[in-house]
Amino acid sequence: MTETMAPSRPLNVMVVDDEAVSRVVLRSAVEDLGHIVEEATSGDDAWARISRDGMPDVVITDHLMPGIGGFELCRRIRALRDDSYTYVVVVTALDDPDDVLAGMEAGADDYLTKPLDPRQLGLRLVAAQRVTGAYREMAGYRAELERANGELVEMARTDPLTRLGNRRRLHEDLEALHARAMRYGHEYCLALVDLDSFKAYNDTYGHSAGDDALKAVADALTAECRTGDAVYRYGGEELVVLLSEQALDGACVAVERMRNAVMMLGIPHVNNTAGGVVTISAGVASLTPGAQVTGVLTAADDALYRAKAAGKNRVTS
Repeated sequence: MTETMAPSRPLNVMVVDDEAVSRVVLRSAVEDLGHIVEEATSGDDAWARISRDGMPDVVITDHLMPGIGGFELCRRIRALRDDSYTYVVVVTALDDPDDVLAGMEAGADDYLTKPLDPRQLGLRLVAAQRVTGAYREMAGYRAELERANGELVEMARTDPLTRLGNRRRLHEDLEALHARAMRYGHEYCLALVDLDSFKAYNDTYGHSAGDDALKAVADALTAECRTGDAVYRYGGEELVVLLSEQALDGACVAVERMRNAVMMLGIPHVNNTAGGVVTISAGVASLTPGAQVTGVLTAADDALYRAKAAGKNRVTS
């Protein structure tokens, strides 16, 4: 007798039969081909194991069994939505074309007839390896594609310089925060932040230094945020801080802490009359009853204008 070579990828095979002798014969034949076998004593037992432990690579099931029969087991397996694929082989007592057709319509991939021919079983398992292997590859490609798409979505909503959320992400998050606040009667505040005399900084130190300063300020603001707050690049040297579940007084304290953190960076700025280092001015606005998102932004912008007019390096609400 020719020695059977072990398969390159052993399959997890579930053998389903209510007759113990048939299970033993089938199990022995599958193991001789180098695969891993799990036995189920009925269709109900098989379905309980699949529901609990997940899908095997292959199910070889008898057609006629009490309770859940082979065809019904096929239908239930096919109804499951899974990235993997289970190759189903139905075992029939006779080579009856009607039984074979009914099995295929129920979702079977192939069939075997009793008494078992090990060579026919081997052919079915070779086909099962190819089919399940192809599904694994496709699942891998799909996962990679989803990951790549997720990265593209993230890139489209992230400012490449500061790694903060950009204006698109701000408007998405702000709309969601505003809707929750209006629905549940919660508060939130928004701070519009601007680097003081930043054009003069770029003119004096160069745009590369300006980029570094902007990133440092963005990091300083982010470091002072609570969990649930977020910083965004609104455009140019303007940043926005969303402060969720925050009343106006508390928001002003938080943004004042951010202003001080930026000043303490000590980035030289000889043309900044507000202190000789890089500083920020901020306007803070809170949600008011009946307000629209654009109204909160406009109120913060008005407050920022007053902060600039009052001498910069300050927080106004």
